[in-house]
Amino acid sequence: MNAPENRSAQDLRELVFQGSTSRFGTRGRRLLGGGLLVLVLLAAYGLIGGKGDEGPHYRTQAATRGELVINVSATGNLQPTNSVDVGSELSGIVDSVLVDVNDRVRKGQVIARLDTLKLRDQVRQARADLASARAKVRQAEATVAETAASLARLREVARLSGGKVPSKAELDSGEAAALRAVADQRVAEATVASAQAVLSSYEISLGKATIRSPIDGIVLTRKVEPGQTVAAAMTAPVLFTLAEDLRRMELQVDVDEADVGKVKEGQDARFHVDAWPGRSFPARVTRVGWGSQTKDQVVSYLTILEVRNDDLLLRPGMTATAEITTARRSGVVLVPNTALRFSPPAARVEDKRSLLASLMPRPPGPPAKVAGQALAKDGSQTLWLLKDGAPAPLRVNVLGSNGQFSEVRAAEGETPLEAGAEVIVEAAAARK
Repeated sequence: MNAPENRSAQDLRELVFQGSTSRFGTRGRRLLGGGLLVLVLLAAYGLIGGKGDEGPHYRTQAATRGELVINVSATGNLQPTNSVDVGSELSGIVDSVLVDVNDRVRKGQVIARLDTLKLRDQVRQARADLASARAKVRQAEATVAETAASLARLREVARLSGGKVPSKAELDSGEAAALRAVADQRVAEATVASAQAVLSSYEISLGKATIRSPIDGIVLTRKVEPGQTVAAAMTAPVLFTLAEDLRRMELQVDVDEADVGKVKEGQDARFHVDAWPGRSFPARVTRVGWGSQTKDQVVSYLTILEVRNDDLLLRPGMTATAEITTARRSGVVLVPNTALRFSPPAARVEDKRSLLASLMPRPPGPPAKVAGQALAKDGSQTLWLLKDGAPAPLRVNVLGSNGQFSEVRAAEGETPLEAGAEVIVEAAAARK
């Protein structure tokens, strides 16, 4: 109760008491004073209750017209466009290694050699076997000529003698000997071909003992040292990893299954790496994988982005975070997403308690209820505008969002939303 009100009540009591002392006595003065006190309390309650709340106040933000850019975020690693693992098909001891990491190599350049002593001996043995096979061919050719001449003489004698000599058995034996000589010649020729194949195989192995670069590029890794034994019994061991051209690279990112429907080939993107903070690099989507991959129960799809690395700032294996631009629209009306989540408080319930109960303290009640922000059948939402100090609803369709702002358009039958309109984003506490 305020001090002026207390002073007025006291003056009133003194005035009444002075005028009624002789008439009512002490008991009457007490009753009259109690009644006046009740009247003062009622007046004070009316003043307090009459003030009331001025109602909620709202924080607004103006709708704007501008460009909406929608991005999809994905993380992955940089890789060379074409990298080759260089290994050895042969087992043996490494004799020499001629390149190191970061060295540039040309196609066909010798980068390592295996020990070739055993291979050279095998080549010499194969050449000797080939020479022997060729000598046997010449022997077979001589035998063929000899048996052919003998058979010709037998036939000439038989013609001159009228078939009396030689006997039929001798003639058949001569013909058989000639056929065997021709067969032996062909066997010798086949042996020559086999010896040539063995020699060629050993020569190829000897050539593979000298390891050459299959591409023009740079050495990324070196996994071999001179004197090391290479075992290629089951699989070819990897000795070097070469990258063809680091000025062209690719970024392999995992796109979440919720976003993969928005990502298409040819879309622009930008990414950043920890090695160059504050700098972003351009990229372009070249492939979106159809096959899924699951990691930690998260389904994603491998997406390849083409990257230009002309200044060689990027290196293979770097972790990169990419923002793929899936949509870009200019000249659209934008509102903050907080405005689409706002609903005004429900009306305050009238206090119907008794006078005595209203004078008694009470515990704090539940928070004010908020009207639900439900979607209409046509998918529209309610946007609240501030008009004449009060919230006014407007049904709008949301056409896209980047997480902070949304492109909206008034629903059918509603007044178009113009840039500059004050949309409510938050209800402030009521002023007392």
